Amino acid sequence: MGRRGPPRFHVSWWMPRWVVVRNRSRSGLPVVRARWCSSFPCKLRGLSLRRSLPPETGLMLVESRDGRWTTSIHMFGMLFAIGVVWIDGRGTVVDARRASPWRVYLPAAPARFTLEGSPEILERAAVGEELEFAEDSHA
Repeated sequence: MGRRGPPRFHVSWWMPRWVVVRNRSRSGLPVVRARWCSSFPCKLRGLSLRRSLPPETGLMLVESRDGRWTTSIHMFGMLFAIGVVWIDGRGTVVDARRASPWRVYLPAAPARFTLEGSPEILERAAVGEELEFAEDSHA
C-alpha cells in the first residue's frame, strides 16, 4: 500500500485574526469573512449572546486535528439560528446544517474546522465541496 500524499489543505497556527473563506468547487466563490478562533475561551463563547450577525461575517473554530466530538457545538445562549459548515483537515466540507438555539450539534464525519455564520452560508458551501482560507487583507 502506498502512502497518502501530503494534505491538500494546510493551516498555520499563526493565521491572522481574520480569513476569507472561498469555495474552490465553485470557482472561488466567497463564502464568508471569518474571525479565526483557536483558543478555548474563544471557542467556548462562540457567537453566544450576540443579537445578530452580518450575513458576510462568521467565526472559524479551529481544532488541532480532525474529530467529531472536538468539533461539536452548543447553541446555549444563542438568540438566533446560524448556518454551520464542518470542514476536515483537507478542506472538504463533511457536514453543513442550520443550527437552532438551545441545542447541541455533532458533525456527521470528523472535522477540524467549524465555520459558523448566518444561515445564508449554507447556500455557498455544501457537503463534498472544497473550501480554502486566505488571509483577509482588509483586517
